[in-house]
Amino acid sequence: MNNFTNQNDIIEAILNGMEKARKNFLHWTNDRLFLSYAPEKMLSIHIAQEIANIKNPPEIFIDATVSDILRCSLKDRKAFLNYMHKNGIKEGVFDITLDERFEHKNNNDSISRVIISVKNGIRSIKEEQLNEIERICKMLDPKNTENSSLDYGVFAFYTDLPFDARKKLDKRIPLFIKSFNAIVEKFPNLKAQYKDRGIKQLDGVGEWVLSTYTITKTRS
Repeated sequence: MNNFTNQNDIIEAILNGMEKARKNFLHWTNDRLFLSYAPEKMLSIHIAQEIANIKNPPEIFIDATVSDILRCSLKDRKAFLNYMHKNGIKEGVFDITLDERFEHKNNNDSISRVIISVKNGIRSIKEEQLNEIERICKMLDPKNTENSSLDYGVFAFYTDLPFDARKKLDKRIPLFIKSFNAIVEKFPNLKAQYKDRGIKQLDGVGEWVLSTYTITKTRS
C-alpha cells in the first residue's frame, strides 16, 4: 500500500485552510463580513491548497463524482453502480477527494483514500447535514471495510453567530456532535472524532469556530 499522508496532517491542513479562507474573506470585505457570507467553494479551494503544501501530499480532486470515487476505491471497480443501488447512494459529488500519489500506468488505476465534505455557515441542525454524514458512512462500506480503499471521510464546517444570538456556540456545538454521533452509531464498523481550535470572537460582530468531524473505519 502507498505511504499515504498522515491523517493528523490532513486534518490540520483542513483547519488551516478554513482559517486562511476566513482571514482572506475578512480582509476582502474590510473586516465587515463573517466567512459564512462566502461561497463554500472558497473554503474548498483554500483547504485544497493547504493539503497540497503537506510533505508527501496526496492527489487532490475537487468535485469528484460519487461514481468515480467508488470506481477508484472498491476492489471490484465495475461494481460501483451495484454498490450505489444496494446502499441507496445517489450520484453527486464530494467537495474534495484525496487519492494516492504515484506514477500512473493508465487512466483507470487511481486509488481514492479520503473524501471531504465542506459546509459553510452551519448554525443549526438540518436534515441535509445529517444526510451528508450518513452518505459519508455509506461510502466507506461499513459492512465490509476491507472491500474499499477509502480510509475515512471528513465533514469540515465553519460556524458563526452574532453576539445577540440566544444560544451560543458552546451550547450548539455539542448538539451538532450528538446528532452526528447518532448517525455514525448506526454503523458498527465506524467511529467518529470531532476537532476544533476553540470558539473565537470577532470584535463587534460575534463568535466563530472551525470544526472537523472525521468518520473512520474501525480495525479488528
